[in-house]
Amino acid sequence: MALASPAQAQNIDILMGSLFSQQGPDYIGHTSVSREDVPAASALERKFLIVDFRFDQNPGHEARQARVHTICMTMLRDRDLMQRLTRRGYDMVSVAFDRKSQYDCL
Repeated sequence: MALASPAQAQNIDILMGSLFSQQGPDYIGHTSVSREDVPAASALERKFLIVDFRFDQNPGHEARQARVHTICMTMLRDRDLMQRLTRRGYDMVSVAFDRKSQYDCL
């Protein structure tokens, strides 16, 4: 697995930080994962972005699901972000609130 270069990471962090600056939970960073073991012609995702958020207080299951939906829809509606991620080869974006679980957006 390969990780994004620092310059690319900073650009995504700036975009994500500005996109989620007013809404909780807090955006804390991202991880870029590239699956070199998957052939380029495969239907499986080769490169994906995991965006990490943290809550001040751990919400219940329904509130957590609502936040996943809000975060995913906010990212999907941002054309500039989607174009940048597409140009960088991302096949999928996931949201994580802890190290135990992540939720796929697209």
